[in-house]
Amino acid sequence: MSTVSEDKFNTETRGRLSAWSTRHKFSHRPLGYDYRGVETLQVKSEEWLSVAVAPYAYGFNYLRSQCAYDSAPGGSSVSVYHLTQMRDQPDQPEEVCTKIFVPRKNPRIPSVYWVWKSSDLQERESYDMLGIIHQGHPHLRRIPMPESWIGWPLRKDYVVPNFYELQDAY
Repeated sequence: MSTVSEDKFNTETRGRLSAWSTRHKFSHRPLGYDYRGVETLQVKSEEWLSVAVAPYAYGFNYLRSQCAYDSAPGGSSVSVYHLTQMRDQPDQPEEVCTKIFVPRKNPRIPSVYWVWKSSDLQERESYDMLGIIHQGHPHLRRIPMPESWIGWPLRKDYVVPNFYELQDAY
C-alpha cells in the first residue's frame, strides 16, 4: 500500500482527510465513499497507531464505533473505526471511516485505547468474537464469552463445538 499520490485512485475518491494525510505523508489508501457520503480509508495495521493520532489532532476527537468482520472464510479480518469531528456545526458532523485489514494467521492491530478511551469495550469485543489482538490494550480479555471458550465465534470458518443440525434433534 502506498500513499495516494502513487496510487491508481483519482482525485474523485479522495476526501479532505485523505488529501490532508497525503500532504503530511501518512500512508493510506482511499476506498471512496459509503452510501452516506462518508470517506473511507484503508491503513496498514503496523501504521495504524501513528495514522490514528493524525485524525485526532485534525479534530476527529470522537470514536463513534469500532467494529470488526470476517471478509471471507479463510480470508482476512477487518477492523473498522468510525471517527467523527464535531466543530463548528454540531448538527452536521464530519465523519471518516478507517479500515484495517489483518491476516487471519496473525491478526494484530495497535490499540487506540490511549487515543480514544471509548474503544475499550469495542476492541475487546472484536478480540472476543474474531480474535483480533489489539496490542497495547490494557484490558484485552473476553467479554460475553467465557475465558475457557475455544475459538472465535464470528469467523466464517468457525465450527461450533458439539453442534448438531436441528433436523438431527427429531
